[in-house]
Amino acid sequence: MLAKEINDIFRESILDYHTTDHVDAEMPKKYQDSPLGNLLYLKNWIDTVQWHLEDIIRDPKNEPSFLVAVKRRIDASNQHRTDTVEQIDELLSENFKNVTVQENARMNSETPAWLLDRMSILQLKIYHFKEQLERNDADEKHLDSVKHKLMILEIQEQDLEKCYNELIEDLDAGQKYMKLYKQMKMYNDPNLNPVFYSQK
Repeated sequence: MLAKEINDIFRESILDYHTTDHVDAEMPKKYQDSPLGNLLYLKNWIDTVQWHLEDIIRDPKNEPSFLVAVKRRIDASNQHRTDTVEQIDELLSENFKNVTVQENARMNSETPAWLLDRMSILQLKIYHFKEQLERNDADEKHLDSVKHKLMILEIQEQDLEKCYNELIEDLDAGQKYMKLYKQMKMYNDPNLNPVFYSQK
């Protein structure tokens, strides 16, 4: 799947979320016949919900006790996001298991799925910057600033698409190879976070 197709899935997820624009909305069942498409849609849905949870936690009108609950939900979302990225990498790595790695092949520091993670977040930025252009209360200076930043984001979109496609091509040709490293998050693990295990 090429990067443009992947970004189409990310954009579809963002548009689907904004039909309700609610962090508790149920994710639509899509791409059930495509394991990769399904994971990509899920990945962006997680990112989109978390984007709006981050907005909620910054709202000064919310009570501290409510914000604590939201922060814990964000922690859980971060873990879900990481797990999903790792699942995408595992799925993608199957495509290269029979590739003969060239003698001078280099390892890329960033796996394909972590590059997709950046692409997913970038689509959210682009969506919300475009949303700013529709504000009736914004002055010309603000709109000009938004347009300039949006132009840069769209250049980055093209660059990341190119980087992803080239990485997949290099992996497929054996010019690069990938290793699967787990992120090994500590903050949610009751056996690794001292806040949890010191209370036992």
